Amino acid sequence: MGRWICCLCSRVADPLMLLLVLALGCNLSTAATASPSVPHVKASYNFGRTFLGLDKCNACIGTSICKKFFKEEIRFDTWLSSHLKLPPSSLLSYSGNYTDDAKSWRMVDITRLTSKYQHDRADKHICTSLLKTKTCSLERALRRTQRFQKWLRAKRLTPDLVQGLSSPMLRCPSQRLLDRIVRRYAEVPDAGSIYMDHLTDRDKLRLLYTLAVNSHPILLQIFPDVEGWPFPRYLGSCGRLLVSASTRPLRDFFGAAAEVAADLALQLLAVLRSMATNDLNYFFYFTRVDAGTFGVFSNGHLFIRDASTLGIIDKEEGSQLIDGQQEYKDIFSCLTVDCQSAFASCDSIGEKHSLVMVCKDLLPKLLTGKFLPPVQERIDAFLQRCARGLSDDGTANEAMAELAEILKPLRACDSRFAYRYPDCRYSDKY
Repeated sequence: MGRWICCLCSRVADPLMLLLVLALGCNLSTAATASPSVPHVKASYNFGRTFLGLDKCNACIGTSICKKFFKEEIRFDTWLSSHLKLPPSSLLSYSGNYTDDAKSWRMVDITRLTSKYQHDRADKHICTSLLKTKTCSLERALRRTQRFQKWLRAKRLTPDLVQGLSSPMLRCPSQRLLDRIVRRYAEVPDAGSIYMDHLTDRDKLRLLYTLAVNSHPILLQIFPDVEGWPFPRYLGSCGRLLVSASTRPLRDFFGAAAEVAADLALQLLAVLRSMATNDLNYFFYFTRVDAGTFGVFSNGHLFIRDASTLGIIDKEEGSQLIDGQQEYKDIFSCLTVDCQSAFASCDSIGEKHSLVMVCKDLLPKLLTGKFLPPVQERIDAFLQRCARGLSDDGTANEAMAELAEILKPLRACDSRFAYRYPDCRYSDKY
């Protein structure tokens, strides 16, 4: 067909007709010889600023990892779906995958500081309380507050700037702890300075907002896992989403085999000891624990999965809040909690505090009914005594040592416990 038309072209005298026939001939010839093409459309996330929370910045966590979201180097599907779809925005956390080279992927947790419902309620509260409107620019509203104006003028983060914030981490603040926050704040270029000169106005608002809503990402930054702290690695934030290394919640292991349960219980005790006694002289305590507070990596290593309920007392400097500062309340005190919530006294926290919580709420679910009668009876008797507050004269360390001696012979040494295998074959430590 194409050859016939090309022959016809040479016999057409009218130039316009010649052009028309040539064009027709070329198209028909191409159509006759080429196979049909199928357009290739690359699947892509359609994020929008709302899902990530970027529309609320700078009342957000940060933007350090946004590029990886938009380059699809962070995906929400655990099996790397080819048809990429976003999960519901109402969830508090998501399982995702993270890559640096587009070839090897590792699992990560993608979490919100609080539920979207609580975020929306807090945003509405900011507008109605500060500007008397239903909607507003959150940044403009928060910038007008007395607290943030003090932050703008401050050269150093001092206890009076965080007074009344609901975060347990800041109920008994020391200057040493606050300096550590500024020096290690990962959402800005590292300046290694205790002074806030390297923080822009935007950076200060993001730091204040994060501390006011949930201090979990700040704890991951200032006490990193690479230094031996029992927290998952902080990878970055985008809007109101935080990305960290993935762990399975402890609740997934309540039905585990006896040797796994014994191993996790011993790790729990080790974490509590390290939180109470460490080289930096910080005393960490829990204000609440539940089945999601702790998590387990794929190698069997147990970490603190949710640090939002951790309080810190500086054993070296002590609390530097003066009388009355804890009771100070403003809009930042009420973003996620009831403004009437009472603070626990720093002096009321003892070394047995966290152990008693764990004995009440976690260890029975992990250890009950797992072992032969003589051992199980000893474990049950200890947990009952511990849950009552360990009213005898022994210390928390002595109590943990007592339970550890019962559990140590119950552990196994095999590849299921990759974090300590094969070392356990050649070391008395295990």
